[in-house]
Amino acid sequence: MYRHVVMLKWNDDVDAAHVEATAAALDSAVATIPEIADYRHGSDLGLADGNFDYAIVAEFASVEDYTVYRDHPEHARVIGEFLKPYISARAAVQYDAG
Repeated sequence: MYRHVVMLKWNDDVDAAHVEATAAALDSAVATIPEIADYRHGSDLGLADGNFDYAIVAEFASVEDYTVYRDHPEHARVIGEFLKPYISARAAVQYDAG
């Protein structure tokens, strides 16, 4: 199992409506990419200062399945429409989750 973790910091002007629309777009995209074994995402609970605002965790059976997801047109659409213009910082890691 391979895990892909992304953390995002929203721009200061991003509101709750955009975050909700992003969550819906992520859910919709996931439904079109069968290579995803598990997909979870959500807003930070605000329990500690300095945290990122939003996290996405995806699991894949293989590196090849991750690559399909990474390069999928629907994934690219969500990034272009809902993420890239609205984030000030992004961190990501992929690792072997055993």
